Amino acid sequence: MVTDIEKAVSEVQQLCQRVREQVAVEVVGQSAVIEQMMIAMLCQGHCLLVGVPGLAKTLMVQALANTMNLSFGRIQFTPDLMPTDITGTEVIQENTETGYRELEFKSGPLFTNVLLADEINRTPPKTQAALLEAMQERQVTVGGKSRALAAPFFVLATQNPIEQEGTYSLPEAQLDRFMFQLLIDYPTEQEELEIVQRTTGVEQQSVQQVVGSGDIQRAIALVREMPVAAHVIQFAIHLARRSRPDDEASDFVRQHVAWGAGPRSSQFLVLGAKAHALLHGSLSVDYQDIIAVAHSVLRHRIRLNYAATASQVTADDIIDRVIQELKSSGSAEFDNPSTLTGDQRDQSSKVFRTEDASST
Repeated sequence: MVTDIEKAVSEVQQLCQRVREQVAVEVVGQSAVIEQMMIAMLCQGHCLLVGVPGLAKTLMVQALANTMNLSFGRIQFTPDLMPTDITGTEVIQENTETGYRELEFKSGPLFTNVLLADEINRTPPKTQAALLEAMQERQVTVGGKSRALAAPFFVLATQNPIEQEGTYSLPEAQLDRFMFQLLIDYPTEQEELEIVQRTTGVEQQSVQQVVGSGDIQRAIALVREMPVAAHVIQFAIHLARRSRPDDEASDFVRQHVAWGAGPRSSQFLVLGAKAHALLHGSLSVDYQDIIAVAHSVLRHRIRLNYAATASQVTADDIIDRVIQELKSSGSAEFDNPSTLTGDQRDQSSKVFRTEDASST
């Protein structure tokens, strides 16, 4: 017998598959990046997309928004951009009924559902701070009055890793607000061939809207409701804690890391694992779901030292080493989560079914 929760999980999985198919109409390849973006959106998180120009970062964001009944906005960040340019400002307007002049708020491009913050590191800290409030509090403050942003609200920011002239490094506090940092790589030769054939011909295909805002809100709620077993949460916590160069860390981490991921990373690891399991139609979250989002969650939260730079050790190398250490730590749970924790893997499903039965 299929329970209501199993039906809901199946519906979300099918919904996400339709979104993938539509995005693929305009975007060639990058399926792993698109899945991570969808996971972040289901968790109400923000993404930082890092890649050289011409890799369809903007197209991916716009195509994803167009498949849903969500408003889309874009801000091209420049060094002269002011906070009010993105939040909006109060202007003096004459009231035609009373004849008096009044202050009226004109909303800025932040008032949207999906915001593309293009080249976010090209704007000064004052404007970045205005965006930080919107990302964390989902509101803006202008003229001493706070105004709530639309729900849902996602920031998908882009950054060029090779050109740093005239840029402002994002502060650690703002980097930590991004749930994921996604690295966009060059397409394969076959994918590049398809890109050229698609974009140099007469016919241009466009995506269709296949998801409503109500569907998105229900999927977001379902992610939050999905239970996670205590041992899986513990695995996420160990993963974050072992990235910090303290007593729990290995010699490799202490040698190459200045500081590691904070507690927010543990939260995002668990939340992202929930969404990853949901996208793949699973009622239970296991270690592989944590590992699937680990690099995206942790890579921008690990600050490397000079020794790492000199040895060409990357944050992803650190994450790989920590995962391998956990797998080889002597615990059977970490060694092969997909086969050695059968009873534990069923625990979340039992909790789900218990909640479903009690609700009826």
